[in-house]
Amino acid sequence: MPKLLDVFYLLLLVVVSPWLAYKAIRTGKYRVGLWRKFWGLTPIRTGSRPCVWFHAVSVGEVLLLRPILAGFRRRWPDWEIVLSTTTNTGFEVARKTFPDLCVFYWPLDFSWAVRRALRRIRPSLVVLAELELWPNFIRLVGSEVPVVVVNGRMSPRSYRGYRRIRPLIADVFRRLCLVAVQTEEYAQRMRSLGVPPERVHVTGSVKFDGVNVGRDHPRTRELARLLALRQHPEQSELVWLVGSTQAPEEQIALDIYRRAVERFPQLRLILVPRHAERFDEVAALVEQSGLPLLRRSHLTHPDSASGSRQASGIDSASGSREASGIDSASGSRQASGANPIILLDTLGELAAAWGLADVGFVGGSLSRRGGQNMIEPAACGVAVTFGPHVWNFRDTVERLLENQAAIQVADAAELEQVTLRLLGDEAERRRLGEAARRLVLSQQGATERTLDLLHRLLASGEHKSPGEFQAA
Repeated sequence: MPKLLDVFYLLLLVVVSPWLAYKAIRTGKYRVGLWRKFWGLTPIRTGSRPCVWFHAVSVGEVLLLRPILAGFRRRWPDWEIVLSTTTNTGFEVARKTFPDLCVFYWPLDFSWAVRRALRRIRPSLVVLAELELWPNFIRLVGSEVPVVVVNGRMSPRSYRGYRRIRPLIADVFRRLCLVAVQTEEYAQRMRSLGVPPERVHVTGSVKFDGVNVGRDHPRTRELARLLALRQHPEQSELVWLVGSTQAPEEQIALDIYRRAVERFPQLRLILVPRHAERFDEVAALVEQSGLPLLRRSHLTHPDSASGSRQASGIDSASGSREASGIDSASGSRQASGANPIILLDTLGELAAAWGLADVGFVGGSLSRRGGQNMIEPAACGVAVTFGPHVWNFRDTVERLLENQAAIQVADAAELEQVTLRLLGDEAERRRLGEAARRLVLSQQGATERTLDLLHRLLASGEHKSPGEFQAA
């Protein structure tokens, strides 16, 4: 089977190589780490301690692992932890979030790459965040050490795809030693695809644990100072944050903002695209609209002693932003005629930025991408809105709507109507935000339940020591 899969992967690689080359030239994707992924050139681990290999596909999975990794360190301080990612942005965020860990790229699912990676890492346990099942990897590692899925989920689309090839994929699911999923619905799907029922457990979503509840967070305060938002009591600005966006959601937000700012002159719009390769594209979109632009990446971090930001055009003594045409002390719009659109074109700052928002829209939900994480704005007490396409977070959406803690809109027209209403109704914004924050607090605890399951697995002695691993 591994050799057949290798042939299939190679044929697939030949077919898609023109598209990969195009994306690499145009966006820079797939350039970094490709050679290492193809040959499984992970770092060589030299220690003799037991090792847990955590894998997170991209940024979202990296960030959700924060509480699990912290808990694992606390319970098993003698274990070595390594972390792999698939995407370039995930790799950068992982290195920033876990600077003390060995971070590397996940090998492509060719048998030679997997074998080499396993010989180099010599894991005693492999933990996959949410779901990242590659047949060669699962078969080769699963025959030697436990493979665990944490915070597991499976969208209806993925489930339908797996069902079509169930005879080919069932053995992969059977090799999973432990599957901790977010909901009973996901548990049923895992069982039907071949995971032994006794290995499937419902723990809830770890994402409820790994969020900042409330707005008084150091990173939020730092970002507020850097962007000169909410710096003076006399400011009456409103902040609308449109986060994790996909095309055409940025254009929709800009169109709504143009009309909204006529009613709310102090309205500030923060745009946060989902993917880093679209930062320049969205910046160009704002500039083409004729609105002034302030890019977060063009601002330096504030000096810890004085908070001065001369390089970014911000005078910390007066709070003025000459480059953007905004006087932050008075909140007045100067020569530009409008407050600049803030483009948060950095990685790993969205969670902190939600703490600045009065009203928030969670992207990927008007663009048929299945939605993005709405737990972070809910935890901050933001009045949360999102579109109809949210199947990636269906259970979270159902809980938010049942508790009247968010508003779902059908299309761009309804998004404009609801956003304008919320901007003009402080009491409704406060009610939605408080309900959302209460819901997040009530759902926490999945991390400890997951760690308890890992404890039972490790106590059973099923994991292997590094010296026993043979990736044959």
